[in-house]
Amino acid sequence: MNLRLTAAAALLLTCIAFTASGCGNPSSVEVGQGETGGAPAAQNPGDPPAAAPSQPDDTVKQGGSSETGGAAKEPTKPPANLPPSGKGDDSSIRVIANPEDVAVLVNKTNKLPENYNPKDLVEPNVPFIFKEKSEKRMLRKEAASALEDLFDAAKKDGLPLAGVSGYRSHATQKTLYNNYVKRDGEAAANKYSAKPGHSEHETGLAIDVTGSSGKCPAQDCFGDTKEAKWLAEHAQEYGFIIRYPKGKESITGYQYEPWHLRYVGKNAAKEIAKQGITLEEYTHGGVPVSNPK
Repeated sequence: MNLRLTAAAALLLTCIAFTASGCGNPSSVEVGQGETGGAPAAQNPGDPPAAAPSQPDDTVKQGGSSETGGAAKEPTKPPANLPPSGKGDDSSIRVIANPEDVAVLVNKTNKLPENYNPKDLVEPNVPFIFKEKSEKRMLRKEAASALEDLFDAAKKDGLPLAGVSGYRSHATQKTLYNNYVKRDGEAAANKYSAKPGHSEHETGLAIDVTGSSGKCPAQDCFGDTKEAKWLAEHAQEYGFIIRYPKGKESITGYQYEPWHLRYVGKNAAKEIAKQGITLEEYTHGGVPVSNPK
């Protein structure tokens, strides 16, 4: 009996010496910064996880991204055109039959053809927040001309604008997305970055803009600027819409992005603005698509 008590006491002393939390308690083991491996929580569909690239145009957007990237807050319900999982899994993906249509609907379930490349890309005569030559200066010709008119009007109203990021090739989007998957895992990357083929920037009809000062490029704070308010009121006059409006997250799949303009043509833009709807609601999924083979 004494020998047993002595052995138990020795074991207890050993446990105390090595851990303050007791002996043999698996619940006390730490797993780093959360069970996902320590990745910090994202802020918005544009907010990058910890180490975001310095240029917001090629990256997850800081404070909003949709689509181009930015870590999204999950909608309270899945977007109307997504499967119940909200993940846009392969069984729900449809390939767009007419990607040249200016009202083309590109989102998490409507995908551009694999080798699609706009044929009429040009560089609009507008200022950008960067100086280097890059594909992100480009837009399709019709959209570029309309953007010049929009920028001229904003300047006349004392609110000069600057481009942040326009066209993005499929290869560029694929590289960006794959890098985010490697860094944060696919589930996390899908919250703030569009899969290749699913980014509006690949159409040559979308551009992120900001004020000429370059303040708040692709960030939530842009929504509080006079430039953002001007765009919300006047963009449709030039054929553009705020593609991801506030309060429509459950339909578009992305949080409010006041900086993300999408060219759809004047008639469609005015109707969308008049009704206060999204491109998804305007097209009713009606832009022709075909199931993947």
